[in-house]
Amino acid sequence: MIPVTKLDGSEIWVNPELIQFMKATPDTVITLTTGEKLIVKEEIQKIRDSIIQFYKQVYENKNNQDK
Repeated sequence: MIPVTKLDGSEIWVNPELIQFMKATPDTVITLTTGEKLIVKEEIQKIRDSIIQFYKQVYENKNNQDK
């Protein structure tokens, strides 16, 4: 899961597999596959980087378990 900050300052964790798309309006709106929309402070590029890092960790852990 990846952390994001809602506009009220609270931190929530989002499952990146549920992200359908993101849009800057100028706030970042994350639309989930469930239809829920989250408005967050992070820019799309930062969220994208967090998603990439998440999957790197997942695959790294999987590769370590396969050894």
